[in-house]
Parts: sequence; C-alpha cells; structure tokens
Amino acid sequence: MATSHALRESAPPAKPQSGAIHPLWVRVTHWLNALAAIVMMLSGWRIYNASPIFPGFRFAPEITLGGWLGGALQWHFAAMWLLVFNGLLYLALNLASGRFMRKFLPISPRAVLHDLIAALTGKLSHVDLRVYNAVQKFAYLFVVCDLIVLVLSGLAIWKSVQFPLLRELMGGYDNARIVHFFAMSLMAAFIVVHLAMVALVPRSLVAMLRGR
Repeated sequence: MATSHALRESAPPAKPQSGAIHPLWVRVTHWLNALAAIVMMLSGWRIYNASPIFPGFRFAPEITLGGWLGGALQWHFAAMWLLVFNGLLYLALNLASGRFMRKFLPISPRAVLHDLIAALTGKLSHVDLRVYNAVQKFAYLFVVCDLIVLVLSGLAIWKSVQFPLLRELMGGYDNARIVHFFAMSLMAAFIVVHLAMVALVPRSLVAMLRGR
C-alpha cells in the first residue's frame, strides 16, 4: 500500500490530449462574433459622442468608427445584424451539440473564487485547453448575457415606439441608453481581460485559429 501510494505521489502530471480542441464552426462563429462586437463598440462610441449621456465625457474621435453620425450608424447596424444572426447560430450549435453543458457547466461561486485566486497568484493550470476553468466559464457566460443585454437595450433605443414593453422594462428611453452604455463598458472590459489572458497563454490563440 505504501509503495503504491508513493508511486501515485511521484507520477508525473497527465499530459494534455492531442487532437482537435475547437471545431470549425466554433472558430468561425467566434471570430465573426468578435468582429461584430468590436465594430459595434467603436461605431457606438461615435454615436454616443453625437448625444452624450454624461455631460463632459466623450470618446476620443481617433478610437471611434464611422467618421460622422450617419457613417457610424451604418457600421453599427451592419455589425448588429451580423452579431444577432451569428450569435444565434453560435448558441444554437452549442446547445444542439451539447458543447454548452460540457464546457460551461457546472459552475459555482466557490469554484470561481478558488480559480480567481489561483489565477492572480500564478497557480492556475492551463495544461489542457479543452477544459475551461471556473473563471473562464464565468467570463464566457457573462459575456453571452452581456451581449444579449446589449442587443435588447439597443433595440429599445432603435425601435422605442415599436417595442414599448421592452422600452419600459429598461426603465424608459433614457435609461435604456444608460443600460446600453454600461453593457458596452462591461464588454470592453471583457475584451481587455480576454486579450491579457491570451497574451499569458498564447497557445489558446493558436488553438482558436487552427483548432488544435
């Protein structure tokens, strides 16, 4: 018993499995969602500047997209349709294939806190890119929910008269703009953190490009 226990203690850590990590449909929809979200964010900043919610706060024109209000609106709506249809396809394929349950669930506050502390102290393992840690699960579920809020609040602003119930659920037209602004801010924060994590684990970028 003691010998077998010692062998188990001295055994090397399991190596990550080889083969595909992300199927083609995951990679395509991921990059299209990323493109649509970034275009919507940059053009949205230009739209915001035309009628600021918060007095005295504007985005630098150099980091906005569209050049002027009309151009920004065109970019924004074009990216919106891409985000909606591609996002629905992404969710549908995740649910139909069972990938959503395998990758993102289960998740608990305790697991998120544990893995967050491990990440901040440099002790979080990224050996097997197939397995999402609790922080990754939370971040991806969060951004999906945030994008849904972005689309719904944007719809309440764009078609306020046609969707009065949605507008009232947002607290009225002006509050819908505030909800949209903060949902956009959270998405921008997610992108920054996501890029920082990719820089720390560059293999994850290769996997999302090649699938392996």
